[in-house]
Amino acid sequence: MVGDLEYRKIQRVGKGSYVVTLPQEWIRGLGLGKGDHLALEVQEDSSLVLLSRKMLEARGEDKQPYRKEYRIAVGPKDDPQSVCRQITSLYVVSADLIRIRFKEVGIPPKHKTAVSCLAKNLLLGSEIIDETPNEMTLQILINHPDFPVEQAIRRMAILALSANRDAISSLDDADESLVKIVTEACNDAERLNLYIIRQLKYGLERNMFEELGFKTQKEFLGYRIVANDIKSIADNALNIANNVAALRKLIKDQLLLLNEPVDEEMRSQLVKFNSKAHLFLEEALKALFKRDYDHADRLISEMRPLAILENELITMISTKKMDPNISSIFRLILDSSRRIIEYGRNVAEVTLNRTVEEKSQLF
Repeated sequence: MVGDLEYRKIQRVGKGSYVVTLPQEWIRGLGLGKGDHLALEVQEDSSLVLLSRKMLEARGEDKQPYRKEYRIAVGPKDDPQSVCRQITSLYVVSADLIRIRFKEVGIPPKHKTAVSCLAKNLLLGSEIIDETPNEMTLQILINHPDFPVEQAIRRMAILALSANRDAISSLDDADESLVKIVTEACNDAERLNLYIIRQLKYGLERNMFEELGFKTQKEFLGYRIVANDIKSIADNALNIANNVAALRKLIKDQLLLLNEPVDEEMRSQLVKFNSKAHLFLEEALKALFKRDYDHADRLISEMRPLAILENELITMISTKKMDPNISSIFRLILDSSRRIIEYGRNVAEVTLNRTVEEKSQLF
């Protein structure tokens, strides 16, 4: 059935789907009707080939959905953490199935424990679905419709800011479990970061920017920057928590050079500045998700007063009489707050970059 070149109009249905009508003669000629399936195959020149499922089944060529499957060969002397890093990298590049095959019969306990902990604690949506005497099979069961990227970033930001807040609170809270709480929040933020990278790579490979809520492919990079900055907030929070724990031990063992309590005025001022930094980042994320160019632009303009306040706090720390260990913690907290503001600016700039063409007129 060959005819002249014919053009048909593409129509949009819903948020991310497009449809085009098919020639009636072609449908009838193949004996197709409502409810029948067509296979789509993209060619190297970007043309699209349509094949009826009935035809493929008759040829024995009907294929299951493409699944990315990888194998890792592991020897008894291989470092378990190195194996875990390889698994993590495969997870990030959108592997669906990872088979870890051990060269000798019997999975070494240290490797089994490392892989199991990795799947349970770090790789969101992964499960060990099969295990034989010399092989473990890891399957990733979660896809982007189940947990959208923006929702994952929102949750990641909540965890990172909560960890930062708890780390600073540990300065005047004797509860030693706060360090553990901060560590757990940071681990959860890392899980989400890896998941976000995986989903962005998955969408980029398959040109699925609209399904992920983007208007162009250029927005993938912006969201990658945002996720990385939020992860850095969590990392800094853990650094603060560990340093505060070390300081509390010095105080308990009476090893400070100046036996003075933590300056309450200074601590209070730092907490207030930290709250302003949190609010700045939260507003930047709101502008990002709403695609609000004007809101993001206003936020960048509001950074100068925060910079002035930061300089005042630096001067206050320098002029206060306190033990060097305490002043170093105060500077660490101040630096963390400043970085949160800088990350907020990065988020605002991502918003500007992704929406400036909508804001400006093209001639």
